[in-house]
Amino acid sequence: MKTMTKTTNVLIGFTLLIAVWQAAVLIGQYEKSLFPPPLDVAKGIVSLIADGTLFEHLRVSLLRFAAGYVSAVVLAVALGLTLGLLKRAWAIVDPIVQLLRPVSPIAWSPFIVLWFGIGDAPAIVIIFLAAFFPVLLSTVSAVRKVEPIYLKVAQNMEMKRIHLLTKIIFPASFPYIANGLHIAIGTSWIFLVSGEMVGAQSGLGYLIVDARNLLRLDLVFAGIVFIGLCGLLLDRAVRALERWIEKLWGAASHE
Repeated sequence: MKTMTKTTNVLIGFTLLIAVWQAAVLIGQYEKSLFPPPLDVAKGIVSLIADGTLFEHLRVSLLRFAAGYVSAVVLAVALGLTLGLLKRAWAIVDPIVQLLRPVSPIAWSPFIVLWFGIGDAPAIVIIFLAAFFPVLLSTVSAVRKVEPIYLKVAQNMEMKRIHLLTKIIFPASFPYIANGLHIAIGTSWIFLVSGEMVGAQSGLGYLIVDARNLLRLDLVFAGIVFIGLCGLLLDRAVRALERWIEKLWGAASHE
């Protein structure tokens, strides 16, 4: 029943969005070439699917995203769990993190291209930078929120540091770490597209730039639609992973 309700709500939301889009086209009396209506964009999507262009660009973007995001999450969680316990070390590292965190990954793009060349590597590095800091900060904060009684029990049991991290601290802090994972999904996906617009020859970002150069704004909108849909699906995938892990540990929500 809940699944049907959620599906209905999603359909209503998308219907309202399309209706507002069509109304904006009609009220503004824009030329189709300047502001394509939903039907024209749908035709553009069909044409991209028919010739295989869309799936090729989508495949490349998802592979880049997976490489950058997963590597950033693994490293950020490992460092965050460690630095969260080592207060003195985090006091030294924290100012450096706060200095680098506000810098947009795109600002590094001239150096990234020089250091890593062109192709997949620059986009992957940009994704890594966009995902790393939100996950690191949420992990350190999560470790600080672990109940002290858990640590005292582990100390009394003379538990090794690696077991303390993997069996007590990580499970206890995971709900808070998950917040960082959600934030990192959005930021890294946004910067993936930006990175592909700058120096790549494939991917959804490149698809949009190429369509713009050809003055095919219907295909530009088609690319935007799929970027949004992929972002939504990636966020839902992380939420599903979060629920699965919590269920595995016996901490699943009963909402």
